[in-house]
Amino acid sequence: MKLVFATNNTHKLEEIRSILGDSVEILSLKDIGCHEDLSEDSETLEGNALQKARRVKELYGVDCFADDTGLEVTALNGEPGVRSARYAPGDGHDSKANMSLLLENMKGKQDRRARFRTVIALLTGEEENLVEGIVEGEITENPEGHDGFGYDPIFKPTGYEKTFAEMSSDEKNAISHRGRATQSLVKLLRNRKFI
Repeated sequence: MKLVFATNNTHKLEEIRSILGDSVEILSLKDIGCHEDLSEDSETLEGNALQKARRVKELYGVDCFADDTGLEVTALNGEPGVRSARYAPGDGHDSKANMSLLLENMKGKQDRRARFRTVIALLTGEEENLVEGIVEGEITENPEGHDGFGYDPIFKPTGYEKTFAEMSSDEKNAISHRGRATQSLVKLLRNRKFI
């Protein structure tokens, strides 16, 4: 089976391909000639995932999926949440600026609980399905580690002594929000006899 992953994020693409292995051929937006920057202006992760997948399906008529991920911090009332990639002022998608602002906003906070949540919208034929993956953890005082991307250097999953950025990609994929959402995606594809 071939599925288009509606993203231009090479980190996400590599992560999903690594998790899915050979069970599904994952094409990128670039692979289908889509160079459009897909809108993400919904107030929810579910809304953004659906918005992106619907746009690709509408333009190219292909089965596809899209995701949106948010870091939800308890002491910040769930922020940055749906705005995780564009948390810091500026053009957005500046991981260092986003991390710095988050750590600044966490100064003096005792409650460091947080969770990563990924929602995947799958559009096949006329069907639309949503799956989700969540990993609980906490925000560290300082960035630790050099792998991963986004907030990985300041997120330590519950039960682990390392941040996502200190883990190998295999370690992270086994427990991450995207890994869990992708496993739910695989189950969905199997139940629908796509794989």
